[in-house]
Amino acid sequence: MATYLTPALAWRRLREGNERFVAGESLHPNQDASRRNSLVEDQHPFAVIFGCSDSRLAAEIIFDLGLGDAFVVRTAGQVIDDAVLGSLEYSISELHVPLIVILGHDSCGAVTATKSAVETGEMPAGFIRSLVERITPSVLTAMRNEQTDVNEMVVEHVKQTARRLADSSRVISAAIDDGRAAVVGLSYKLDEGRAALVSGIGEL
Repeated sequence: MATYLTPALAWRRLREGNERFVAGESLHPNQDASRRNSLVEDQHPFAVIFGCSDSRLAAEIIFDLGLGDAFVVRTAGQVIDDAVLGSLEYSISELHVPLIVILGHDSCGAVTATKSAVETGEMPAGFIRSLVERITPSVLTAMRNEQTDVNEMVVEHVKQTARRLADSSRVISAAIDDGRAAVVGLSYKLDEGRAALVSGIGEL
């Protein structure tokens, strides 16, 4: 069964789920056998959540969602690459998802590593270097704005990631322009479990 929610209604549904999680009143919806069986042939998620891979940031749990509710893409430090862009474009063009969520969080290890690399000039080894290189523009922008705290840098990185998505992908930008989709940037607080809005692109 398709949801066909507007971006605003999708965002409201996510907010309500997060409020239940924060209050310790999660309903754990859409997690039973009948829901599982109903999704065998197709899926109609109402949001795509692009978040950090951090183990404390399980999207379906913090928004109190179930099977078929969210299309989820995760990389350390919610770093964009071609595979991420392809996954997000698939969710918009094929699944007709109305809401893209960029989900960052405080005490992010990838942002912390980038801050350290910028301050010391020492780049990490291996493919972690690729993560740091992609987060560096956000850290530099935060520093120019005299934001030296890692959590302030996380917020800046969420904002820049949202903007980069809209700028990089014609599929996503066209959906935003047409009112078919919107992007929200959220910063999650590990201690209280709340995902706070830090940026929005499109009609909400």
